[in-house]
Amino acid sequence: ITAAGIINGIGHWWGYRNFEATDASTNISPWGIIIGGEELHNNHHTYPTAAKFSVKPYEFDIGWGYIRAMEMLGLATVKKVPPKLKLGAIQPVADEKTLEALIAHRYEVMAGFARELRRAAQAEMASMETKKADVSLLRAAKRWLHRDEERVPAAARPQIAQVRAAYPTLDKMVTMREELRQLWLSTSASREQLAADLQAWCQRAESSGIAALRDFSVQLRAARA
Repeated sequence: ITAAGIINGIGHWWGYRNFEATDASTNISPWGIIIGGEELHNNHHTYPTAAKFSVKPYEFDIGWGYIRAMEMLGLATVKKVPPKLKLGAIQPVADEKTLEALIAHRYEVMAGFARELRRAAQAEMASMETKKADVSLLRAAKRWLHRDEERVPAAARPQIAQVRAAYPTLDKMVTMREELRQLWLSTSASREQLAADLQAWCQRAESSGIAALRDFSVQLRAARA
């Protein structure tokens, strides 16, 4: 019941996602108590070798509590926990160290981009609401704009296409999100070429006139693996 019904069933159908993992895994609940922390299933699929499933301040993994207690008694050794993106001084331009951080922490980086994209969508909604315009389409599509295209349900794709046609800012952000994702999916480009592509991406983001893109890019230039 626990493995098939809850973890492999509900944990891939209902809940929230912190990260755009390569499958449909979801966090059933931020409180992992009943099934030993497996409620945080999206976190687990994102970092499958980590002993700790919780990644947000409001999340609780009781299994991690057991592991830490055993470690304190000398009965266990923690080998891996979820990686944490480090931010240092903002570099003048994105470089190979920035590229390393992007690749190593791509799930966390893209979660940050998703926050900026939702912020931009919320700003568009607020602007339209002051004009008494209908924002129902944007409200419906907002939950999918930051998702990988292959993870978007077929029924939602026409809505997203309409929103992108109607809101150039959001269209630009969705386009640049995919361009950023391609940097770590590329298998043919050299390290030097990828670093140059990332530098060009940041320059375009910061000159786009879109505050959310600019802010994200500046923070990315401070990232270190």
